[in-house]
Amino acid sequence: MALCLSPLGCIKAILTNGQISATRQGSSALDTIADFEVGKTAAAAGLVQFEGMHRLAPDNTDALFLLTKGWAGYGFAFAEDEMEAAQDKGDDEMAAYHKKRARMAYERAVFYGLELLGHQADGFTAAKKNEDTFKKWLDKHFDDKEDAETLFWVGYAWLGRVNIGKDDPALVGELFVGVAMLEKAVQLDPSYNHYSGEVALAAYHARTAMSEMDQSKQLFEDALAKTQHKTLVVQLNYATRYACNKGDRALYEKMINEVLTADDPDPQQRFTNMIAKRRARRALLKSRTEDCGF
Repeated sequence: MALCLSPLGCIKAILTNGQISATRQGSSALDTIADFEVGKTAAAAGLVQFEGMHRLAPDNTDALFLLTKGWAGYGFAFAEDEMEAAQDKGDDEMAAYHKKRARMAYERAVFYGLELLGHQADGFTAAKKNEDTFKKWLDKHFDDKEDAETLFWVGYAWLGRVNIGKDDPALVGELFVGVAMLEKAVQLDPSYNHYSGEVALAAYHARTAMSEMDQSKQLFEDALAKTQHKTLVVQLNYATRYACNKGDRALYEKMINEVLTADDPDPQQRFTNMIAKRRARRALLKSRTEDCGF
């Protein structure tokens, strides 16, 4: 308080920081809503609000976290969804447009995420020289369970950006950065966000038919058991990543049908489960199963 330039400035800062903190605490309310259009509108409005909060309080880490998580979630849940819908319609122009939007969302999430990490540790650019130096940097500066959520969302956005921009050798060459952050997040708190870190790593290990498929299967089976089949994105990714690249049609159909026939397995995950159902219906289209070789 003594460092404030004026009493009015202090009051504004306290109110702004308090509002941002309360917004972060209440942001999970969206998870209980199963209406896609409501979620899309709310997410877009929320991002504009978070950008404004960051402008008012540039050093507030809660605002940076909301921006990192918000942009990463928007890229997956909405921009990629519209990209896939355009692909299924054969509209290459709109598919390219939404692909660009998805990449922008992930890039913005990474931008804010790295700024957030910088509040805790310097030296990110030098650390990512190679996989070994980066893992040592993570081990040195991030050892608290609460660090898992930041590392998860930055790592998730990093992998999302690579997946969208896989034709960019520079991005692919730094894929290890996102993987290392997810691995560290899982090490610190494997249960964070319904074992999402484990699911993301399982999908990564099934990125091609020649990758670490056995490790992917083990992680997916572990995530299914721990989430008690209530987190439908586990089954969705098990089908579209592992079973697809493995050429296992029976497993693919089993997992997709499990998603589609699930009623309301967890009220606290209605939104993400609704997204999983949207993607699962799309996964049964002939064009997509043919991509798996079925």
